Amino acid sequence: MSPAVLRPGQTADADPRLIGRFLDVIEGEIIPLTREGVRQGNKIFGAALIRKTDLSTILAATNRETENPLWHGEIATINAYYAMVNADEGTRIDPKNTIFLATHEPCTLCASAIAWGGYENVYYLFSHEDSRDAFQIGHDLKILKEVFGHEPGGYARANAYWSAFSLVDLVERCGSEDRERFRAQVARIGAAYAEVSKVYQARKGEARNIPLK
Repeated sequence: MSPAVLRPGQTADADPRLIGRFLDVIEGEIIPLTREGVRQGNKIFGAALIRKTDLSTILAATNRETENPLWHGEIATINAYYAMVNADEGTRIDPKNTIFLATHEPCTLCASAIAWGGYENVYYLFSHEDSRDAFQIGHDLKILKEVFGHEPGGYARANAYWSAFSLVDLVERCGSEDRERFRAQVARIGAAYAEVSKVYQARKGEARNIPLK
């Protein structure tokens, strides 16, 4: 059975099948790419596009800011998708039939790109506050404050373009058995990101092409 197709502004159910699949994609598909990306000097953020029909992965990608400072994890994913469909038109999928999965809550750049790209559902694991506090990358919240005048959490996670859902919040709404299982997986994923974050922080001074480190 395919997941319900959510429209902008709708509320996501705490569906264990979706949550488990998204955590598995982050742990099994995005993190390995991110480890390699961080070794090359890039930040820790990644994303994937998921088919709504069967929750299969269309593609996954990770931050590539050493090539272009605008190529955040989400932007790199969108770029990779269009490289794929431009090479083979038969692989094109209507964005409305996909789910955008981000490891971290999208920044202003990526949130805008998701709107321009026509993706209606966004799920993320780590919050803006996690990016700032746990991973020492606070530009998301600073730009929201300095450029747009929004305090943390002040933007609309449900709007005319897309709805964004925190996997951590959804985990806490699950039944006790699923909740404990997902909490353990989130902790394991968090430990993996703490590891790659240390590598990035130790080497970020070497990244000449990244203005905001």
